[in-house]
Amino acid sequence: MDIYRRYGPALMRKCVRMLGNVQDAEDIVQNLFIDLIKKGKTDVDLPYLYKASTNRCLNHIRNSKKRTKLLNERGDEVTPWQGPRCDEAHLNREFINSLVTKLDKKSREILVYRFYDDMSQDEIAQLTGYSRKTIGKKLQSIRQKVDKMVLENNYSNKGERL
Repeated sequence: MDIYRRYGPALMRKCVRMLGNVQDAEDIVQNLFIDLIKKGKTDVDLPYLYKASTNRCLNHIRNSKKRTKLLNERGDEVTPWQGPRCDEAHLNREFINSLVTKLDKKSREILVYRFYDDMSQDEIAQLTGYSRKTIGKKLQSIRQKVDKMVLENNYSNKGERL
């Protein structure tokens, strides 16, 4: 299918960066295109596909916490995942899972575009339709939540502040 050949590789790269797992990324991208074909919706553009794949990846990340818990209860070993390129060095999969559950939909979307896709604030504003100022405020809010989570984690794990 033409739409898959045209946009599939870009969506795969994006999903692999977000998930750190080629198999999960393939599943998400393929299911996205299957759903589009079933609905007869093959005239979509790249921004739509980016949003759709981002939402599917975020759902996968959010649900992975529950899967990890179930695997641990069964006694299966779960290996930690080293996250994608990111401005905050302390972000890893577990941390991102916790962060995603604390953010609203708009903030989650901006987080992905900024830290996974390495987009500028202007690019995010253009893609999402939000103003550049809104993007900046949301990123600042996300950074404050990250700082708060790091402090809470440091206090609870070590009893002292780093």
